Amino acid sequence: MVQLAIERTSAVTTLLKFVHLAAIALWSGGLIALPFLFWQRRTLEAGLDLDRLHRVTRLVYVELTSPAAFIAIGSGTALIFLQATFAEWFSLKMVLVGIMAMLHVVAGLVLLHLFLPEGRFSWPSYLALTSAYIVLITAIVWIVLAKPHIDSNQFAAHLFEPGGLARWLHQSFGEIRMPTP
Repeated sequence: MVQLAIERTSAVTTLLKFVHLAAIALWSGGLIALPFLFWQRRTLEAGLDLDRLHRVTRLVYVELTSPAAFIAIGSGTALIFLQATFAEWFSLKMVLVGIMAMLHVVAGLVLLHLFLPEGRFSWPSYLALTSAYIVLITAIVWIVLAKPHIDSNQFAAHLFEPGGLARWLHQSFGEIRMPTP
């Protein structure tokens, strides 16, 4: 009975890893492709070609990249609890994934304004956004594969002691009190 439960948990974990990796691949690929699609706007005036580019760009962002991001984050969250991954390198990965999610929102904001009559996306913007995505995705993949040892005691020795966060907040921001009703 116990062996069957272990095998089922292992099968679920394997399936979730597959879903997680597929979603990450789609999310990452979509984010890398979006700045190129944005940059194509520079050559088009109002008309059929601009409408077609707008539809394709919205398809990539709204119907491919955003659902992939949601699935990647959801399946990753489930994997955290199934595998009990609580290490310093993993915390760094989560920070980078948070930045990736914020840059995903940046792409949405660009898309929102890009196809207005005065919308533009310059070469420096293309280069900056594409570079940010590639560097961020590469950093996340490297951290996951290398699992570098990060000693939290080197930079936050007292933060992980009982009451350490409260002491740090008091030192950083002064007295903080919880409002009472």
